[in-house]
Amino acid sequence: MTGEKTRRVEVKDGGQTIAAAEVTPLADSDGVVRTFLHPSYGHAPAGSRASLIDAVMDLPEVQDASRLEATIPLGDSESLSRLRERTDETVTRAAGSTALVDGDIPHAGHDAPGEEPGEESGAEAPAS
Repeated sequence: MTGEKTRRVEVKDGGQTIAAAEVTPLADSDGVVRTFLHPSYGHAPAGSRASLIDAVMDLPEVQDASRLEATIPLGDSESLSRLRERTDETVTRAAGSTALVDGDIPHAGHDAPGEEPGEESGAEAPAS
């Protein structure tokens, strides 16, 4: 597809890359962004994969999208857990040595989990 531009996101520890992802907004896809999380080789500190997911989800092109399609190494429970926290209507399926994760990207102004539709977070009820 034309118009696709891939961005690489890395999490580093002491100057060494410990987690990385490629992020590509898909042209003519009605707001879909695709990411591929590279497997880390060797020891990765706890939280590094979750930090990578946060860095990906906070990119402007991801925030502007409506849906995320992610490919993660099979068995990467830290990344999967964070993706489930950061997306809505998340669906996961195995594909060879990877897991494919699809989810809707929540946007500011959407109802927070546990709130009733139309209810604002932290809003006080008017006094009667």
